[in-house]
This record gives sequence, C-alpha cells and structure tokens, in this order.
Amino acid sequence: MSQRYDVQISRRAVKSLASLPRNEQLRIRAAIDLLSDTPRPPNCVAMTGEHGTYRVRVGSYRIVYEVHDDILLIQVIRVGHRRDVYR
Repeated sequence: MSQRYDVQISRRAVKSLASLPRNEQLRIRAAIDLLSDTPRPPNCVAMTGEHGTYRVRVGSYRIVYEVHDDILLIQVIRVGHRRDVYR
C-alpha cells in the first residue's frame, strides 16, 4: 500500500478558492483531497519549465501544485480559472 502525501495549500490558493462559487469550491477541495492518495493522477499535466510542478483540471478551473516525493508533501501553489491561473 502506498503512503499518503500531506497537502499544504498556500495563502494565495486559499484566498483564490474562497472567492469562487460554493459548488466550485467543493469540487476543487475534493480534487485536492484526492491528490493526497494519487499525487500524479492520469489527468495531470507536468508544467513546462518547472520541475516537479503539475496542474489538474477541474472544469474551467486549474489546480497548480508541486510534488515533493522525498518528504511526501504536495504544495498547492495556485487555484483559479484557466484564463487567470498561469499569470
């Protein structure tokens, strides 16, 4: 059985998540919870130019996060609409 990763969410991501509609917040929180079991799900995409950084699509929103395998940690960096999250 694989070990679970701890998930840390940055202040920036928490603020972005709080500003979203309630139903989207619930969907994104569920996706973040799933990352602790599977840090690289089949639908994740590795970010170009940033080692260990991935993104996951949740509808029109994106979760950008880093995976630290050596300490079993996932850091959620940004959460937002796809048109804004990469800026």
